[in-house]
Amino acid sequence: MTSTITPPDGTGTSPVPSGGPPTRTRRTKPGALRRAEARTGMGLIAPTVIIVIAVVVLPILWSISLAFQRVKLINLRSSSIFGNYVLDNFERVISSPGFVDTLVTTLVYSIFGTAASIAVGLIATLALRRKFRGRGFVRSVMLLPYVAPVVAVTFVWQTMLSPQFGFVNFWGQQLLGWSEPIAFLSDKSSDVSLFGLTIPIPTALITVIAFEAWRQFPFAFLFLTARLQAIPGSLEEAARVDGATLTQRFRYIVWPQLLPTIAVLSVLRFIWTFTSFDDIYLLTGGGAGTEVISVRVYQFLTGRGDIGLASAQALVIAIVLAILVGVYLKFFGKREEDYS
Repeated sequence: MTSTITPPDGTGTSPVPSGGPPTRTRRTKPGALRRAEARTGMGLIAPTVIIVIAVVVLPILWSISLAFQRVKLINLRSSSIFGNYVLDNFERVISSPGFVDTLVTTLVYSIFGTAASIAVGLIATLALRRKFRGRGFVRSVMLLPYVAPVVAVTFVWQTMLSPQFGFVNFWGQQLLGWSEPIAFLSDKSSDVSLFGLTIPIPTALITVIAFEAWRQFPFAFLFLTARLQAIPGSLEEAARVDGATLTQRFRYIVWPQLLPTIAVLSVLRFIWTFTSFDDIYLLTGGGAGTEVISVRVYQFLTGRGDIGLASAQALVIAIVLAILVGVYLKFFGKREEDYS
């Protein structure tokens, strides 16, 4: 049985269960709900946090600890995080022969390799901008240098540039009149006569920079193509109606739209090129004036078995890279925000 309650305005009745007053719905407090949501979120991200700590954070802390200890491969098992911390490794790294030359080589390789890869990617993006039959196939072929195994492509380049049986030297002697084959990957420098002056050119370093540009330009090509397709076609159409030339449309419409993407690519590619190891090691082994810091770390680790010295060298790489990226963001970060 139910009874009815007449509202104060007398417009109707509301049924009420017999035997007691009307029931009230319990409301959850906002603070308790937020705490419950926070616990649920922490539970969801906990596995990822644990994996990142175990795979990334702890190895970094362990490497930093080893950089301040006299640890070699023979006594690695007896070392601990509470070892005897000294600065000898950093003194030996900075004062070791060839450190400054290696750092300069790394900077030259990173700057020119980054600029060349982005430039080639930009040229490829603009060349394949207009629609034509087979454009999708050509774009997919452009990705081959980036997705191909680095061991395979370095072997192809070594064979192609070989002074004994490489076709580059063959056609260079047949068509370009080279007097003798050029050892692109083993000659530290070659003399080139220009306007009566003999100029030494770092042959091997230029070759590995060219390889870096060829192998990494598809990365810039993908980013720039995506950004270029997002530019409204009405902007260039209006400029064309107003009589703007192709160069003016690129300078005042396309280039400002691409500049933020190019800035991001510059930072990413510089970081990855600065720490690159496999390309140079597989091509030249760090010889002929192409030794970069990452190859030097590997040689300290495998050739000398000095883990502390290698860790200190790696920490120096991280510090130099952080300083360079910080300076870049300090002086050019605001400008990129203005363009975007």
